[in-house]
Amino acid sequence: MKLNKSDKKVELLAPAKDKETAFAAINSGADAVYIGASMFGARQNASNKIEDIKEIVEYAHKFNVRIHVTMNTILTDEELEKSLNLINDLYQIGVDAIIVQDMGIFDLAIRQKLPSIEIHASTQCDNRTLEKVKFFQQMGVKRVILARELTLNQIEEICREVRNSDFNRDMEIETFVHGALCVSYSGQCYLSASIGGRSANRGECAQACRKKYTLIDEDGKILAKDKYLLSLKDFNASEHLERLINAGVKSFKIEGRLKDINYVKNVVAYYRAKIDKFAQKSSSGTVFPDFEPDVRKSFNRGFTDYFLPCSGKNTDKPRTDRNKNICNFESPKSLGEKIDKVYKSDNNSFYIKNSSLNPQDGLCYFADGELFGCLVNKVDGERVFPNNIGKIKSGTVIYRNFDSQFNKLLQNSKMKRKISVEFVLENRILTAIDEDGNSVSIEFAAGEPAKNPDKMRETFITQLSKTGESDFHTVGVKMQEDVDFMPVSAINEIRRNLLSKLLHKRLQSYQRPVQTPLNYAKFPLEAYDYHANVFNETAKSFYKNSGCEICEFAPEKTLNFTNKALMCTKHCLKFEFGLCKSSKKLYLLDEKGKKYTLEFDCKNCQMIIR
Repeated sequence: MKLNKSDKKVELLAPAKDKETAFAAINSGADAVYIGASMFGARQNASNKIEDIKEIVEYAHKFNVRIHVTMNTILTDEELEKSLNLINDLYQIGVDAIIVQDMGIFDLAIRQKLPSIEIHASTQCDNRTLEKVKFFQQMGVKRVILARELTLNQIEEICREVRNSDFNRDMEIETFVHGALCVSYSGQCYLSASIGGRSANRGECAQACRKKYTLIDEDGKILAKDKYLLSLKDFNASEHLERLINAGVKSFKIEGRLKDINYVKNVVAYYRAKIDKFAQKSSSGTVFPDFEPDVRKSFNRGFTDYFLPCSGKNTDKPRTDRNKNICNFESPKSLGEKIDKVYKSDNNSFYIKNSSLNPQDGLCYFADGELFGCLVNKVDGERVFPNNIGKIKSGTVIYRNFDSQFNKLLQNSKMKRKISVEFVLENRILTAIDEDGNSVSIEFAAGEPAKNPDKMRETFITQLSKTGESDFHTVGVKMQEDVDFMPVSAINEIRRNLLSKLLHKRLQSYQRPVQTPLNYAKFPLEAYDYHANVFNETAKSFYKNSGCEICEFAPEKTLNFTNKALMCTKHCLKFEFGLCKSSKKLYLLDEKGKKYTLEFDCKNCQMIIR
């Protein structure tokens, strides 16, 4: 049955690299924000002090916005001990949830070593099967963040099975909807660690997938030379939101804890407007946008909906298990929005129709298989003067990857989020009631009757409606009686006092989620190798208590990458080059000439790099 908007509350979850970006995400309409702390987050360059996170929490909770902190790296035994202190600190300042990969933290929670902070199973836990999701459900985990590679059919099945379970059926499902895509299954990439010791599972990924590679076959024949063969486009699931909401997805996650503040403002505002068509927000307050969001104008490598629309079956003809155009072999850089083709060029300018270009815009284009860029100096109708004409010629497709006017609009945006409040005057008591039903009152003493009651009533309503820079906006003033004479300054003081009391009441009544006790559950496998990413003895013990024997520690611990699957991915080069029926072995060569063997699991339509 199709849900009506009033039937469902969902969460828009936004990234933030720092305090300012978190505030911007909240003001742009996020229902929750995820951010890194000082340690143990999978984006090492996006860490934050506990004092800054405390400020973010206090601002967010005014709007019933939740704050999640990433602790999604694998930890040494010593780090696991330190994580206890950090988790306690985060709980003390009011953080709502932690996002976890290391099973050692889950073990600490089971043994009741942690405060009752909500725990979410990170996508780094490799949550790509129903069995894995049900394992976390049986443990009592509050939320599971799914792998990006899942199809709509698979997500629907997972949500349905969770909902129909006899235990923990309220467990929430979170999916990514926008941002950069890791080409490997999350938590299953060891390529960066094997090359230079920078582990993706430790928050140090060197993005080896965004480098150039050459594809050759067993005969040495070059099938593609110096191309970005592992670089995926950016994810955009905005056209699938209604179906995902109807499936039962609770939280919609935007990737981007390293993205700048303008990116976050634009993308959050875009998805806020999209989601509001199909569901209610899980937080409070109304956003008053002062720009029209457009995700094409923020950093993007071109967009793909990845495997969402696929059947997930590789037996159909024509094949419906794969989605074309998920990668960009030409460049890992931002393309922005496509403008048009050049129809004429000369020594210092080019001509293009449908141009909305402006001076200081950043442009890019492909020539000879490479991406080039330039800035716009001047625009005269359809004639554009770049600072460097480069290799632009007739037929060149021009992209704008920096819209100067749009970015200026974002930079100057005063977009604010405000909570609805209504004032009611009755029996000399003025009450302020917010949109969530919180209320506070002030009683008036009798005063001198107003000489002009109608004028006094009008003034009273006008001044109560002026909420200024506060976190509230007035949606109504109901007066059941006339008010005695009162100077404007006194009315303003009453309004300020009432709103201050109301804000305090909101914070007092905020209900932080509580993590119910966790327990050991039967793991889907009886034995697990290095793919378990076990980095400490506590995590190993966790698996043993879950009925699974760990045969090998994580490669980051053993430093043994020999014959390891360095990456497992749904991105298949055989498919991309039309070689599905070929029996020839394929290899990748990196820019230094290092050779990697490609293996193909055609039954599950996966590619493995060794």
